[in-house]
Amino acid sequence: MTMNTAVALRHLAFEDLGTLEPLLREWGWQIQYRDIGVDTLEDLFDAPPGLLIVLGGPIGAFDDRLYPYLQSELALISERLRQRQPLLGICLGAQLMARALGGRISAMPEKEIGFAPVQLTRAGLASPLTALEDVPVLHWHGDRIQLPAAVSSLATTTPCPTQAFAAGHHALGLQFHIEADPDKLERWLIGHTLELSGAGIDLEQLRRDAAEHGHSLIRAARRLMTQWRDQWEQKQ
Repeated sequence: MTMNTAVALRHLAFEDLGTLEPLLREWGWQIQYRDIGVDTLEDLFDAPPGLLIVLGGPIGAFDDRLYPYLQSELALISERLRQRQPLLGICLGAQLMARALGGRISAMPEKEIGFAPVQLTRAGLASPLTALEDVPVLHWHGDRIQLPAAVSSLATTTPCPTQAFAAGHHALGLQFHIEADPDKLERWLIGHTLELSGAGIDLEQLRRDAAEHGHSLIRAARRLMTQWRDQWEQKQ
């Protein structure tokens, strides 16, 4: 595995790197996907990629009994944290990172689905998340993170006190989605139809919000990723 390889752990085919993929290719990174539950992760321990991105999905971060391959994924995340290797977790990926750090995951009274900004904490204002100030991001989750005492929240919303966190300069966890492509939102609406129906989500409003905010989120995500990359490259 070369150091300019980015490996994305994918739990659903349509929850991919989205708008982050062309950015990574612009940086000269080679991209590989590993589909969780199908592809092996063993070689990633012996030949770690330059960047590991753990994407979202509808399973729970503690659902090992139902999805035993989560143990291998969690072990890989823990090893990258221990080795201080670049690691980005999005939604479920962030929850698995929090679990590896000793945090807990609990169900929210109601799902948080839709576009809304996050509020940056004091720590968040000193982080690459400043790129997201006043920019609505895509929330899509029913669980929330309880961080261990040694890890600070970088961003919050009213229903979810931990929307982002970091472990040093090399690991960043985002409960929300910065990667979702607004031009491919229908894949999410079809793939998550039962969840959306059960949560009473207005699909037309979600479509309107994606059209209004999606492309500003793409620009903000590029700024965030660039600042974060510069941060961990300077510390290597």
